[in-house]
Amino acid sequence: MAQPRTTFDNFLLFIKGLAMGAANKVPGVSGGAVAFVVGFYEELIYSLQKINRKALKLLINGRFKSFYNYTNAPFLIFIFGGSTFSYFSVSKVLDYLIRHYELYVWSVFFGMIIGSIYYVSKQFKDWQIKNLFAIFIGISIGILISVLDPATENDNLLFVFLCGIVGVSGMTLPGLSGSFIVMLMGNYVLLLVDSVNMLYKTLTELVSGDFSFIHNPIRIHYLKIIGSFTAGSTFGLVVTSHILGYVLKRWHQIVNALIIGFISGSLGTVWPFKRAVYKLVDGVAAIDIEGNKIIQDYHRYLPEANKIETWIAFLFILFGIAILLVIDWYGQKNKRTL
Repeated sequence: MAQPRTTFDNFLLFIKGLAMGAANKVPGVSGGAVAFVVGFYEELIYSLQKINRKALKLLINGRFKSFYNYTNAPFLIFIFGGSTFSYFSVSKVLDYLIRHYELYVWSVFFGMIIGSIYYVSKQFKDWQIKNLFAIFIGISIGILISVLDPATENDNLLFVFLCGIVGVSGMTLPGLSGSFIVMLMGNYVLLLVDSVNMLYKTLTELVSGDFSFIHNPIRIHYLKIIGSFTAGSTFGLVVTSHILGYVLKRWHQIVNALIIGFISGSLGTVWPFKRAVYKLVDGVAAIDIEGNKIIQDYHRYLPEANKIETWIAFLFILFGIAILLVIDWYGQKNKRTL
């Protein structure tokens, strides 16, 4: 029988949840990869798979203690508590950084994606023809997405629900960045920046006893969006954990090959050297509810070697790569001590 966790163990779980949540927020980085290298990925999938028909029966029959123990609830509470807290804090930081240091932020993202490719490729050992073909398919899909017109923002609640299902995939599948896919679907800023900030603002007002937001239709709309996204994420988290248990057992290398190819082919989408093309309404740049110009597309360009910002951006790319190398080093160190 497993030893009960101490308060310090639970604190460490919360910190690991923070790291996983932060990783899921960053395009190109997989929270599942963080879970894997810091040593709780298997327990995460095992615990999520316990949210099944038997767990539902225990809950309906009022056997709450049995439900609590069966689903490994203490582990899930601290992991997802840390992850949720991270979403609020990281979204505020990212919002500020993207507005003021956009080139350098995307440079770090670009470096992290390169690091993710290295991390996943390092685990890949089977170079059979079928797996090489899967890599080719993944690269082709990624390049196709990169050269197509970027998806525009879509706040339809059913589409937002689908984004939630896709966005949570990074938690359960190492190497696949859910936030990156959401970005390709056109809803990264809407769901992981604007809506989260609106929810944070609303919760802050509630704590201070201010309920005026209920008369604000724009705020209510954003709360519906974050509600749909959360519902999709919850549904996706449970469903994908069960599907993964089946798929990874049977086609583990093919799945990894597809991931390697897809992320590699999609690098152009997060190319840091790009200028925003703003949405125009009657010849004037449209603005959102916060007074910021709405970005419709990006014009990508080759960096100029004689500009200092180019070399600073390359340093940030190296920094992004280094982050993943440090995570990989930490994982290898843990394996050696087991």
